[in-house]
Amino acid sequence: MGSKIFVIRHAESKHNVDHNFDQLDPGLTELGLQQAEQLGRTFPDPDRVGLILTSPLQRALQTTLSAFSNILDKRYFDPQSSQGVSGGVELLVDADAQERSDLPCDTGSDRDTLANTFPRLDFSTLPESWPRKDGPYTPDDEALRARAGNLRQRLRELDESLNDPNKAIVVVTHGVFMKFLTQDETIDLPKAGWSVYYARQDAEGGSVLVPAK
Repeated sequence: MGSKIFVIRHAESKHNVDHNFDQLDPGLTELGLQQAEQLGRTFPDPDRVGLILTSPLQRALQTTLSAFSNILDKRYFDPQSSQGVSGGVELLVDADAQERSDLPCDTGSDRDTLANTFPRLDFSTLPESWPRKDGPYTPDDEALRARAGNLRQRLRELDESLNDPNKAIVVVTHGVFMKFLTQDETIDLPKAGWSVYYARQDAEGGSVLVPAK
């Protein structure tokens, strides 16, 4: 059967409220932080999560760290805090999970800024071109389909590497991009909402996400 893959939309961000799309990489509102904490309290079977993958945009990173501080490895948190657990879940930051548009609100912070804001996270896997919206991150449909296909393939490979159907994978991403990731134009999750899938190989050898029944 394979691992369940939980596709999660980030919690409420500042630009979702003030509609100022010119602010670069906005973080969560106070309500957004509360939504993320509520996500952590209501998420089903958190002990079964084997891996978390997140977009590098700050609203996704904040959602991830706030929601899953009870299961993520403690190396991702301030040693003086009580957050995280020894031998906890690994966190992967993947540029392919970023939002679609090239508006400032959907453009990530540079690696130095991210490292200063989230000093315990590893941003070394972000491409040299980060955070430019060109090449594979161009906001047109062709590039989006290719990027989503690459991420589906990675999720299928991560599923195979876990090799445990009792373990789940969490993906924290964005409302528009997840339409391409799930190949479902109708998906419209609430802030900090989720939908569940399995990764499968399609007839052409690519990867698809199949809704869990």
